[in-house]
Amino acid sequence: MALGDISQRAREITPFLVMDILERAQELERRGAHVIHLEVGQPDADTPQVVKEAAYAAMQRGETQYTHSMGLIELRQAIRDHYRAAYGVEVPPDRIIVTSGTSPAMLLIFAALLDPGQEVVLTDPHYSCYPNFVRLADGVPRYVPIHEANGFQVEPDALARALTPRTQAVLINSPANPTGTVLSPDRLAAIAELGPYVVSDEIYHGLVYEGQEHSILEYTDRAFVINGFSKLYAMTGWRLGYLIAPAQFIRPLQKLMQNFFISANAFVQRAGIAALTQAGPDVARMQASYDQRRRFLLGGLKKLGFHIPVEPTGAFYVFVNARHLGTDSYKLAFEILERAHVGVTPGIDFGAGGEGFLRLSYANSLDNLAEGLRRLGKYLEERKT
Repeated sequence: MALGDISQRAREITPFLVMDILERAQELERRGAHVIHLEVGQPDADTPQVVKEAAYAAMQRGETQYTHSMGLIELRQAIRDHYRAAYGVEVPPDRIIVTSGTSPAMLLIFAALLDPGQEVVLTDPHYSCYPNFVRLADGVPRYVPIHEANGFQVEPDALARALTPRTQAVLINSPANPTGTVLSPDRLAAIAELGPYVVSDEIYHGLVYEGQEHSILEYTDRAFVINGFSKLYAMTGWRLGYLIAPAQFIRPLQKLMQNFFISANAFVQRAGIAALTQAGPDVARMQASYDQRRRFLLGGLKKLGFHIPVEPTGAFYVFVNARHLGTDSYKLAFEILERAHVGVTPGIDFGAGGEGFLRLSYANSLDNLAEGLRRLGKYLEERKT
């Protein structure tokens, strides 16, 4: 097949660099190496037992067929109850669409929201895949830099300056990947007043260790919420997410869902109900464990000479400035993997503003974090010789 036969969008899509690191790490492991995985944003905990039991019971009942394209009404009601209890907002079940993970939710939202050439404003750094979701819908991402010195908090005035007549939405993520930043209520309120729709990725809600996260729905109805079960409930492989949208978008979104995804998995949706209604004690234990690991990793990185002016307070990442080690974060991440057998994610994966940084996940055991820090320390000492 000639290169010209491949679509322009397929040629131009950027790789997900964390997967490059992970796949090389797996190759090393097949050769007998022991790798400490701090690159992937995946809980090391098992899915709560009540969730697994609910899925098994649903399969035993024969719930293995299509559901309503928008999802089981019982799950959508449970999501409504969750947003009412957590944020004091009322979200009717008919404004919720259940999806097979949050990636399909993003595809649906941008397909319904964007005409060719319309723009979405997002921060730099940002979650790696956001620009590709926008481009796949023939949209144009526009970037607003955020900075380490103020904890990567986005300034609403900077977002406002980036708006153009073609701006259709502002995309935010709090708690954020890769920075661990939690947006303050005043910033969320100011972002809601900017005018364009707000697309709020709330997948790390519940994983906040200082202060409190807030939903964009507390401040505006001109918003799309992306959320799911992967992170908080240790359900990455279950592929279950959902979106909340303004009422006028629901029928267009439903038509897209019907055509391209049909429905989320039936028994996995039953597992989602159990997660929301029964897994609270499991979540509390996991959250406390992440906080302990966060503090341990931050302390260890500082002892190794990394400067962290504002500590992350959400998600399960530390985005650390490693420019004193080199300005090519991709090369540096692979060097650390090959020499120290520690997987870290290069900052360039998260946009030009992330170059020179490394993202480390603390969704791993304290023993593995300690070993990872020991190996990093040894690597840094060897660099001096």
